[in-house]
Amino acid sequence: MQAVSRRLGHQYIKQSPAISYLYPLSDRYYGGENPRYQSTLTTKGVGHLVRKGTGGRSSVSGIVATVFGATGFLGRYLVQQLAKMGSQVLVPFRGSEDSQRHLKLMGDLGQIVPMKYDPRDENSIKAVMAKANVVINLIGREYETRNYSFEEVNHHMAEQLAMIAKEHGGIMRFIQVSCLGASPSSSSRMLRSKAAAEEAVLRELPEATVMKPAVMIGTEDRILNTWAHFAKKYSFLPLIGDGSTKIQPVYVVDVASAIVTALKDDGTSMGKVYELGGPDIFTVHQLTELMYDVIREWPRYVKIPFPIAKAIAMPREILLKKVPFPMPIPTIFNLDLIEALSTDTLVSENALTFVDLGIVPHKLKGYPVEFLIQYRKGGPQYGSTVSEKVTPQSWS
Repeated sequence: MQAVSRRLGHQYIKQSPAISYLYPLSDRYYGGENPRYQSTLTTKGVGHLVRKGTGGRSSVSGIVATVFGATGFLGRYLVQQLAKMGSQVLVPFRGSEDSQRHLKLMGDLGQIVPMKYDPRDENSIKAVMAKANVVINLIGREYETRNYSFEEVNHHMAEQLAMIAKEHGGIMRFIQVSCLGASPSSSSRMLRSKAAAEEAVLRELPEATVMKPAVMIGTEDRILNTWAHFAKKYSFLPLIGDGSTKIQPVYVVDVASAIVTALKDDGTSMGKVYELGGPDIFTVHQLTELMYDVIREWPRYVKIPFPIAKAIAMPREILLKKVPFPMPIPTIFNLDLIEALSTDTLVSENALTFVDLGIVPHKLKGYPVEFLIQYRKGGPQYGSTVSEKVTPQSWS
């Protein structure tokens, strides 16, 4: 009897499609019986999926989500929230094996499944999407490299994911994460490519949901960390323009919550665009003041007009594909971010927002910016009063 059981088990393993996602797939996994360009997204969300357990990380939510860009800033918070409610998360990655290790701790055994892939290989993308019923695209770049342009990363990859999801046959929800301020008329190439991605995704999948978060704040963010590091290193901070540009920064955890909330609804968020901005509007100067207040140092600025800031950032853009070696990653003097900062970036008056998802976003003052205490000169308790703030060194 044991021998027969072993033989039957062996046959099942050989014939089971459970491991077939590791290899190129046949059309039967992608709706081969359906027309190639017909969307198969459900019109009722994922509310009818089989669920087991009490709702915690050891439960089964019924969601199997492929999260492209999961190793990035927003990705780690989204994966944590998906795994917390018992979803299985497939994590495509193209870097080293260490790039996704931190994510495996966020879910129960077998919930977080790292899968190496090549974003330029269609079969590779199909493989990581094969067992999913939800696709979330977080892929995006704020700067170009010699190998990846804005158009390829922000636009063409999103369009390709939407096309493959449409052919899949079993994808119930597709969520595209864009940027607040993305517009075909923007002076920033990054924002123009993000706008083109939105249009391409909705053209392929009219039922897709688009999230447009403002500048995201959090432990690994690329704005307050960048400013604090520069201020600590050089004892001053370049202020692009006069710092009067208005922005509406948002806590990264709130953005992840918005995505999960839209994913769990009965389909009311499908085909809609949400603009996710924080509850408060800051000028760039006010946000830098908040940063200085948390790190307990007196602010010192050097105001740099936009034309000069663009001139400082321009050499990298000119030399990017003309030199035989990689150019350094831009931080404050990033040409496209400077272009983006030249105009106010606020939530539109009639846009769908956090309120429509039933979420109250956090105010930035307080817990969302507490990670900046790591930049205090004397440790977390340093500078508890104004008189103890660090006085910047005098300029000779």
